[in-house]
Amino acid sequence: MSGSLLEALVEEELGSVVFVMDYVQLDFGAARFSAYVWPTVTIGDATLRFGDRGYRDALCAFITHEVLSTDESPEAGLVIRFGLGEIVINPVPTDLGGPEIAQLQVHPDSFRDEAWAVWRPGEGIFAGRHWS
Repeated sequence: MSGSLLEALVEEELGSVVFVMDYVQLDFGAARFSAYVWPTVTIGDATLRFGDRGYRDALCAFITHEVLSTDESPEAGLVIRFGLGEIVINPVPTDLGGPEIAQLQVHPDSFRDEAWAVWRPGEGIFAGRHWS
């Protein structure tokens, strides 16, 4: 989706993956992406989900890799693409653990205000889904 704040991640390098009790944070230089549902991770032909053997290692494999593109659409959900593969947040109702799916906070520089985007069930690209 053109004009999405998610596009701010393009050409940013993933610096860290932080596993918090029930969500994950991806840190990109001046941006932090928090996924409140566990993303799927695709590297090559392998797609891993939370709980699969090697899932955490697969997420961490993207550290030092640059984002090539992003996508935000009702069909794909939220997609962050790297040369190595992609990280996708496209939940079903049983994946939800709270009121938000994901959040992106961007601090462009010290002279501009930060920008925020929040994705919630029933809003934006996730509006056409049945969440109950």
